[in-house]
Amino acid sequence: MAKINGNEIRPGYVIEHDGGLWVAVRTNTVKPGKGGAYNQVELKNLINGTKLNERFRSAETVEQIRLDLKDFSFLYAQEDALVFMDTQSYEQLELNKDFVGDRAAFLQDGMMVTVQLYEERPIGISLPDYVTLTITEADPVVKGQTAASSYKPAILENGIRVLVPPFIGAGERIIVDTNEITYVRRAD
Repeated sequence: MAKINGNEIRPGYVIEHDGGLWVAVRTNTVKPGKGGAYNQVELKNLINGTKLNERFRSAETVEQIRLDLKDFSFLYAQEDALVFMDTQSYEQLELNKDFVGDRAAFLQDGMMVTVQLYEERPIGISLPDYVTLTITEADPVVKGQTAASSYKPAILENGIRVLVPPFIGAGERIIVDTNEITYVRRAD
């Protein structure tokens, strides 16, 4: 663990603050007309997901936490648990579905994920940014709508609802952003 100044915090940094582990989501350096400059940081708690906005002056120091990153392969889901396998040691890791949240619906057999560990305890998981899925249902195009401004609802094979352009129909494969849960483009 290393101490860093408050103005050195960047997005993605994990810090210890108020007795918890927080990841910096956004940072903004503010230089007011009066007083010293400060770093406005949006933090997200790694354990419970709560968000917090904090100001850090350059004179303040915080503890930057180094997380261990390990690659795991998704094996299967059972009731409230998700089972992953460490690609190095072949040990299995069982996580609660709540740990992954809504993005658990995007997990596919054999999908590679990165688990963030702090003192050998999983505290976060990163799925691929994009996945390819098939549309099972799509509303028909309403006449008079233009392709530039209108999107229609569609249901994916995993049950997730996304908005897609009117030219996309049922049975087509699309690429979906797993962070924003939005349509990116038609799959090749």
